[in-house]
Amino acid sequence: MDGMTLDLLVRWVHFLAGIVWVGHNYSSVVQRPNWRPLSAADLIDDQSPRFQALLNREHGTFRWAAVLTWSAGLFMLWQRGILASALSLHRAQAPIGIGLYLGTLMMLNVWFVLWPHQKKVLGLVPASVEERLRCSRITHLSSRTNTMLSLPLLFFMAAGTHGGFLFG
Repeated sequence: MDGMTLDLLVRWVHFLAGIVWVGHNYSSVVQRPNWRPLSAADLIDDQSPRFQALLNREHGTFRWAAVLTWSAGLFMLWQRGILASALSLHRAQAPIGIGLYLGTLMMLNVWFVLWPHQKKVLGLVPASVEERLRCSRITHLSSRTNTMLSLPLLFFMAAGTHGGFLFG
C-alpha cells in the first residue's frame, strides 16, 4: 500500500472512529439531558426497564472506538514526522499537541475511570447496591467530562490545520 493510500485510510479510520466515540457521549447528553440517578430498585431488580436498557446498550463499541481514534491519530502524527513537535507543543504543532493530550486524557478516562465503574453498575463485577449507585454517578460524571473535553479537543484538532499559524 502506498503512502497516500495509507494516509487516506488512517485519516478515515481516525475520523469515523472519532464520530463513534464522541458521538456516543453526545447522544447520551441528548437522550438523557436531565439525568436522574439510578435508584436502588433499578439495581436490585434485574428486570427493571432502566437496568435492562443499560444492559442492552453496547458498551464496548465506544471504548474501542476511543483506542482506535487515539491510535490512528498518534500514527498520523508519527507518519508525518511531527509527533515529537506535537508532544512538546512546539510552535505550529502546539494546537494538535494540545488535542493529542486532551484525547489521551479522554481515552484514559474511558478505560480507567468510566469502564471499571460501569462494570459494577451493570453487574459484570460483583458490588453492593450502594456501591453500584455510587458508581452510576461516577460513570455519568466521567461521560459528561469527556463530552465537555471533546469541544476543546475538536477546536485544537482543527486549529492544527486551520490556524496553526496563530501559534507559530
